[in-house]
Amino acid sequence: MIPLPLLQQREIEAKVIAPLIRAFAGEVGETRAREILAGVIRELAIGAGCTAAAHGNDLKHLKQAVAKWTEGGALELTVLRDDDASFEFNVTRCRFAEMYQRLGMGDLGPILSCGRDGAMIEGFNPFIAFQRTRTIMDGASHCDFRYSKRSGLSGESGSADLRG
Repeated sequence: MIPLPLLQQREIEAKVIAPLIRAFAGEVGETRAREILAGVIRELAIGAGCTAAAHGNDLKHLKQAVAKWTEGGALELTVLRDDDASFEFNVTRCRFAEMYQRLGMGDLGPILSCGRDGAMIEGFNPFIAFQRTRTIMDGASHCDFRYSKRSGLSGESGSADLRG
């Protein structure tokens, strides 16, 4: 089977998840339904991070995962720093945000897409720090992704092999 581009996969997922979450919200309340959704998405993202780390989990391999996110023009980004210690970039166009808006699901986009990013890196390599202060999905002009090796944790220099 040929894998779908991530943007197409997320659109299919959103068309199934959105009606379900709206129905659950009618039963358990909007806040609780979103909490449950966020928890499920977080667990999926941690698992995806572990899967992405199967062939290596350093910054070089993280860049391969990011390349998958950009397939088909899903994200346009400007790399600001790319060295052994950090990988930093700004997303200047997010077709994920555009897709959620087009589908009338802009309110769920931050949970369904942006909410994955921090959890993914936990599964990929917890010795890589992730910081983002703004997203297009939340109305900013760009998303600021900052990945860097954590130093001094458990004597590690910023990498861990978690595939065992």
